[in-house]
Amino acid sequence: MTWPAVLPRRAAVIVFLAFAFAYFLSALVRAVTATLAPTLAQEFSLQASDLGLLAGGYFLGFAATQLPLGTWLDRHGPRKVALGFLGVAVVGSLVFSVATGFSGLLAGRVLCGAGVSACLMAPLTGYRRWFEPTAQMRANSWMLMTGSLGMVASTLPVQWALPLVGWRPLFWGLAALIAVSMVVIAAWVPGWGAATPGAGGGAGADAKAAADRSDAAVPAGYAVVWRHPYFQRLAPLGFFVYGGMVAVQTLWAGPWMQRVAGYTPLEAATGLFWINVAMLCTFWTWGMVNPWLLRKGLGADRLMAAGLPLCLVVLAGIVLAGPRAGGGAWALFCVSCTFVSLSQPAVAMAFAQSLAGRALSAYNLVIFAGVFVVQWGIGLSVDAFAAAGLPTVQAFQAAMAMFLACNAGAYAWFLWRGRRHNVPQTSAP
Repeated sequence: MTWPAVLPRRAAVIVFLAFAFAYFLSALVRAVTATLAPTLAQEFSLQASDLGLLAGGYFLGFAATQLPLGTWLDRHGPRKVALGFLGVAVVGSLVFSVATGFSGLLAGRVLCGAGVSACLMAPLTGYRRWFEPTAQMRANSWMLMTGSLGMVASTLPVQWALPLVGWRPLFWGLAALIAVSMVVIAAWVPGWGAATPGAGGGAGADAKAAADRSDAAVPAGYAVVWRHPYFQRLAPLGFFVYGGMVAVQTLWAGPWMQRVAGYTPLEAATGLFWINVAMLCTFWTWGMVNPWLLRKGLGADRLMAAGLPLCLVVLAGIVLAGPRAGGGAWALFCVSCTFVSLSQPAVAMAFAQSLAGRALSAYNLVIFAGVFVVQWGIGLSVDAFAAAGLPTVQAFQAAMAMFLACNAGAYAWFLWRGRRHNVPQTSAP
């Protein structure tokens, strides 16, 4: 069934822009280590496993907050929770900027990850109550497009700024911008229980009453989410495919381009720039076509089942091509993985409104635990294969082959469970 949108169009656009600004900054903070990797490795004498742990530390902090985050979002709403978490991100950026060793860098990254962990879940939780189903799918894709724009900003612009200001002042500026985003959210986003600006009395009141009745009927905790068959079906895809896409985009595409394909640091930053431009365009396209696809009966499950084999084929080609696979190949891999992004709004719509925060945060925990494991795991694998005597290129190829096997297994699980359970994507309780 469908339900009326609480927010009128103008208010919805304003809320979207407020959250999009914060998510842009969170994506910039997330991805900047890929561009800074050569500088940090040289200044702090970091190995591949250190870089993997450093980049993964962001996602470790991110994942550690997801369970309490979901409960707090359902209870207190997106505005309050986002403001509290963003304050931690300001502190994390400052800690990273003054670090004198690896432990300081890691502590700053963990705090940054924890601090921005509400930047996507808070708006998606709000959209579940404030937007219609087709608008939720579009808003999800365009939030991810905004994130891709932040990742674009983390590549060539950061590379150009490094010789001028250095990497430490960059993080001072990020701390200031995150503080500005807090002011914007406080000014523009309505409270969970507040009257919606400009909303008509009938539809908004009816939706609020329905949400309140739903809240009373839903048990506390996460057990109902973990046990849900649809959640269990998507979890491996979220862990390996979604998490792996982010791990490659935010770290390992850069070292591969330099250490396997022979790119210079500037060429690698340019490659990352175009990877993120490709992702930005892809998510914009998803946002445009998702409502039309949904009306045609092409829901998330059918699209993921049909589209995800492409990313497996592309990754296999990269492994086989080795040094001949550069930025264009990794851009194609990341773009082909974006089918899995449809799983986020699908998870939200499979649960009641009063469970949306917990469902989204639990799924996000799966995704970012996967990012941490894949980022660090690829680094450990590269070092292990190199220690076993493989040349650098072959060590990277072997590590990516292991990553491919994990993705293939997750896709097989998704298909197998789909024969047993299927949740309609547009019929939320």
